[in-house]
Amino acid sequence: MKTTKSLRPRGRPRQFDPDDAVATAQRLFHERGYDAVSVADLTAALGIRPPSFYAAFGSKAGLYERVLERYNATGAIPLAELLDPERPVAEGLAAVLESAARLYAADPEAAGCLVLEGTRCNDAEAREAARRRQAAAEDVLRAYVGARHPGKAARVTDFMGVVMAGMSAKARNGHGLERLLQTARLASLGIIEALRD
Repeated sequence: MKTTKSLRPRGRPRQFDPDDAVATAQRLFHERGYDAVSVADLTAALGIRPPSFYAAFGSKAGLYERVLERYNATGAIPLAELLDPERPVAEGLAAVLESAARLYAADPEAAGCLVLEGTRCNDAEAREAARRRQAAAEDVLRAYVGARHPGKAARVTDFMGVVMAGMSAKARNGHGLERLLQTARLASLGIIEALRD
């Protein structure tokens, strides 16, 4: 008597892990940019069907929000560590710029800052999520500078934001670590000058 073997694996089916999914999506968004990643790309990478995707994340922008939370927790510039209140302000800001250069160039396939690049995406909900995080980081910088240079905090924070956005864009366009560090160090000289009494 001939028996047919089942093609289904024994035991329980592999469970969908939302944390793994967020990590996978982070990689895709960082490599390609938010706009270039479709829901079809995400479901294929995650090994799930669209209904499961929407049940888990609500939308592509909902997943992106989770990705940004993960990025801030695990891959963003450690502002709290670098901006020690006992450290000279110019030194702390220089450390932030150098850290940015290193992070932005660390992976040529996923270069730049996930948050800063997201502030320019076409999806209003995703763009706003990225802008909220950018604004929160700028608030930290502004408070750090303002504690000792209150009249210069807004101008220096704006300068930091412009330099970091430019470094992120250049990293995505192929600038390597040495070029980004040169930019960071040159910008640091400008900060020293701007903070001079």
